[in-house]
Amino acid sequence: MSTENIEKGIESLKVEETTTTTTPVAPAKPTIELSERNKERLELIKQVGEEIVSEESLIRLLNGKEKLRCYDGFEPSGRMHIAQGILKSINVNRMTKAGCTFIFWVADWFAMLNNKMNGDLNKIRKVGQYMIEIWKATGMDMENVEFLWSSDEINKNPNDYWLRVMDIARKFNVPRIKKCSQIMGRNEEDDLMCAQLLYPCMQCADIFYLKADICQLGMDQRKVNMLAIEYCDKVKIKNKPIIVSHHMLSGLKEGQEKMSKSDPESAIFMEDSEAEVNTKIKKAYCPPGIVEKNPILDYTKNIVFQKLPSLTLNIKDKGDVTYNCYQDLEDDYKAEKIHPSELKPVIAKAINAMLQPVRDHFANNAEAAALLKTVRSYTVTR
Repeated sequence: MSTENIEKGIESLKVEETTTTTTPVAPAKPTIELSERNKERLELIKQVGEEIVSEESLIRLLNGKEKLRCYDGFEPSGRMHIAQGILKSINVNRMTKAGCTFIFWVADWFAMLNNKMNGDLNKIRKVGQYMIEIWKATGMDMENVEFLWSSDEINKNPNDYWLRVMDIARKFNVPRIKKCSQIMGRNEEDDLMCAQLLYPCMQCADIFYLKADICQLGMDQRKVNMLAIEYCDKVKIKNKPIIVSHHMLSGLKEGQEKMSKSDPESAIFMEDSEAEVNTKIKKAYCPPGIVEKNPILDYTKNIVFQKLPSLTLNIKDKGDVTYNCYQDLEDDYKAEKIHPSELKPVIAKAINAMLQPVRDHFANNAEAAALLKTVRSYTVTR
């Protein structure tokens, strides 16, 4: 094309100036149609995700694929609390009902990198076996659940895995990787070992190695999941993973954003006795009329009402009052129509009922009982 023709083309694009200014309106995005089945699948997944990145991409995925691969990784790092046990089983059942095969990535090598069980791989694998035993007893639907040990699976195809890890490490600088330190229970300011800088690169690589459509981890794992999306942009991967991040249950003490295995008084463990649960709930932070950062309200909303259709409380001067939804209970608590001493025993009773099948499993299965005894003898390391 000649210079003269180019100039004419540019000239034709010019718009005469006018005194009227209009704000450009972005065209509305076309609505993506969903079948009734896919609407049900979407609703199930939205019940799991406190945050979804992104819902539009999830809708497109549901329309394009009936059977999805969904994963969560966990470090075998000590006894299991109800956030990993009860809440996880609720979420897994919803994801599998939505058409997902749920892959538990038993991250034994990751636990070693993060110095769990003092880096003793034999102890770490024992803890992993104990955690699988608990999930089997929680009412989790195992038909579409797979447990894969990271060390075994990586060794099946080490070339693909480590090339991906190295490529991720080449694409990001150290400050960006350190931003992911929360995934290990660390802070950016911590004196991290070199192994703990490798850890986020490996966790990011897991997503691609497992061919996961959906990353279904907690909000505390968000930064490394977003790293995976950034990596897709860098290497031009079109089909990015969908991030479905579930809520983090708070610890029992004031100001604890999540339960901690290294602080036994901050967590309810899956094989705690009825008396231990009652004591922990009774001592838990639960200020009258305060909803924000109240662990008892948190468990009421995110565990109890997810498993039970209603709760009946014995309220002073009113007698038995039945709540058929969480919001009504929260409103009355906020208005101080419910006292903590009226709510706590009911929540303790509900949680104890959920834990009883796990207690029974470890009491009646000799192999499981021996496993629990071994894990209890280990010192939990941060």
